[in-house]
Amino acid sequence: MKCGGCVRSVEEILLSQESVKNASVNLVAHTALLDLVEDPDKTLEPILKALANRGFPSQKRRPNPLTENQSKEIAKAAGWWKQWRQLMVALILLLLSVLGHLAEGGKLNLPILGGLPFHASLATVALFGPGLNILKNGAKAAIALAPSMDTLVGLGVSSAYLASLVALLWPTVGWPCFFNEPVMLLGFVLLGRFLEERARFRTGQALKQLAQLQPEKAKLLLDNGQLKEVRVGSLNPGEKVQLLAGDRVPVDGVVIKGHSAVDVSSITGEPIPLEASPGSELSSGSLNLESNLIMKISRVGAETALARIIRLVEEAQARKAPIQGLADKVAGRFCYGVVALSFITFLFWWKIGPNIWPKVLNASGQGFIHNHDHALHASLGSGAETPLGLALQLAIAVLVVACPCALGLATPTVMTVASGKAARHGWLFRGGDVIEMAASIKQIIFDKTGTLTIGRPFVVDTLAITNQDRMLQLAASLEQNSRHPIAYAILQESQRNKLPLLNTNSSTTFPGSGIEGELQGAEGIIRVGTPEWLKSNKVEWSSNNQIIFEQSLLKSQSVVAVAQGKKVLGLIIIDDMLRADAEVSLSRLRQQKINLIMLSGDRKEPVKRIGKHLGFDLNKLGWQLLPAQKLERLEKLKALGPIAMVGDGINDAPALAASDLGIAIGTGTQIAQDSADLVLLGERLEGLPEALFLAQRTMSKVRQNLFWAFGYNLIALPIAAGVLLPGFGLLLSPPIAALLMAISSITVVVNALSLKTE
Repeated sequence: MKCGGCVRSVEEILLSQESVKNASVNLVAHTALLDLVEDPDKTLEPILKALANRGFPSQKRRPNPLTENQSKEIAKAAGWWKQWRQLMVALILLLLSVLGHLAEGGKLNLPILGGLPFHASLATVALFGPGLNILKNGAKAAIALAPSMDTLVGLGVSSAYLASLVALLWPTVGWPCFFNEPVMLLGFVLLGRFLEERARFRTGQALKQLAQLQPEKAKLLLDNGQLKEVRVGSLNPGEKVQLLAGDRVPVDGVVIKGHSAVDVSSITGEPIPLEASPGSELSSGSLNLESNLIMKISRVGAETALARIIRLVEEAQARKAPIQGLADKVAGRFCYGVVALSFITFLFWWKIGPNIWPKVLNASGQGFIHNHDHALHASLGSGAETPLGLALQLAIAVLVVACPCALGLATPTVMTVASGKAARHGWLFRGGDVIEMAASIKQIIFDKTGTLTIGRPFVVDTLAITNQDRMLQLAASLEQNSRHPIAYAILQESQRNKLPLLNTNSSTTFPGSGIEGELQGAEGIIRVGTPEWLKSNKVEWSSNNQIIFEQSLLKSQSVVAVAQGKKVLGLIIIDDMLRADAEVSLSRLRQQKINLIMLSGDRKEPVKRIGKHLGFDLNKLGWQLLPAQKLERLEKLKALGPIAMVGDGINDAPALAASDLGIAIGTGTQIAQDSADLVLLGERLEGLPEALFLAQRTMSKVRQNLFWAFGYNLIALPIAAGVLLPGFGLLLSPPIAALLMAISSITVVVNALSLKTE
């Protein structure tokens, strides 16, 4: 595919197949994302055959994007080498053509270079050497009634060549030869395409960098304790690998031995390393920083976190933004319009123009065209003595200056850069349509638990009657026998205070109430649980304790009482902590003029308390809401404009799916991530305003590119057709037209690349 016209042609071929419900074609990535009616393995062969028959040979993508990217690099390197050779031949021919002009003008004493046979030979070699692929592809596209950029360039160079050949063989026709035009045209076109391809390659570097995060080799730990270096592709779930300091994690797994800091920033964007210990899950592509780890493999190949991220980014680049639809429609019909305009231009300046403005034949050597003193070999149309020579010049210039490439590249280049940049920061957009929607969001609904808060209970305060450390030690020693999240919070607090745990003689759990048991070194029965449960076990509970309990409950989610025998030792206040960057994130969203709402299934008191702390108005809060009620509130708010929903749990999945933009926190459940349009990996909520700002900048770049692509063609085509010739005597010569065409494509790509540094 070379231009937007090719994209339109490929989509029409795909949509004409009965098995294809929908198709999205990406000019930058050279991929097509298909929505098929049946099993792809059964229906793909006829689709591939139909594409090949129309000049677009294709193949099915491999299931593992990591190996796919490696094979793409090999194919790309071979394609670039071929392009480089063609370009070198074209530039050598261009240099010889310039030398021929110098010899022809008497500025170089090499008579053999100044003759028409020499220039005719150069044009022939250029046309059937580096230009042969352009001619073939252009002819195929024309025969298939789907003209492309190659069709326009092929028509331009072949017209100039044939016109010159006629003038050479039959001098009586009265117009000069212009064999230099095909040489210069092909030189500029191939140079522009090579530079454009190099620039386009840079737009997709993010995927390449992600793929390179997976090492090629891994240290497999055998059952006998020996290490064997193997290829990562040969690893299987259940096997063990050793990670040395400085090693990349090859596949997903769980640490079973060792302690180390692991850099996960390349996957989640988290700047703070993960403290890995037995039980910690590691994702492929992470970097082991400090010491040796032994990891048991859980997922390999296409199932790893890194492969899933790359696949999501590829799908995001394949799914089009709605704004691209207009450009693709125009590009699909563009070539027909240009050919028609070229034909009209030819007829007008051959039969009508010179009769209305007789002076144009004398003026046609001015402006963007070089006028030569020698009459037998001139730039096409320069100093034309006949209307036919001038008509040919302008008709060919129209063909060559037209640029559907810029229209086709305007949106996908920006989307490719944006999705790649987002992935490097741990933000996964599921498509160009998602980026466009994200840029227009003006109201966001937040779930509370796990979104604005960490989603795990923490000890926020302890109120001891006598000895605080002793109370916490007894509670933690007993809670080490429980798997309840509150037990984990109490254990974590005891570890933070470096309190040694006592051995348990016996323990009994009472679901929903608490736990009791006997500990070595502590007299009597120790109880940890709700105050109501302790009171039901005849524990002494004073009115002062009740007041403290009720006040604490207003400030937290849970209050746990600790008792030894019949005596209360104190209270442990437990709450879900706010994310460290929650306040900053919401402040930045408000600066972007976004309306913020918080809905939760939690109790009224903690919701109001957190809402007040984070600056929410009371009418922007909702509490004790079931999933269906959240969905109902969301539907009402959608009437006010596009709305986003941020959540992390199973109960958020319906609202995430129903919102205009579903946003999942990456630490949440898999079903929430699967229902979301934008996934924020890691713990950073601050990534949300950054991701939305990136979406806004992306759409700004898209609009700039479309403005340039449409504007360039709207200005260049009339000038090429001779609009300025009668009044100003200005022409646009084909070589300059070819150069401008190349510059227009490169401009939109370079503008897209500038998004990387913003």
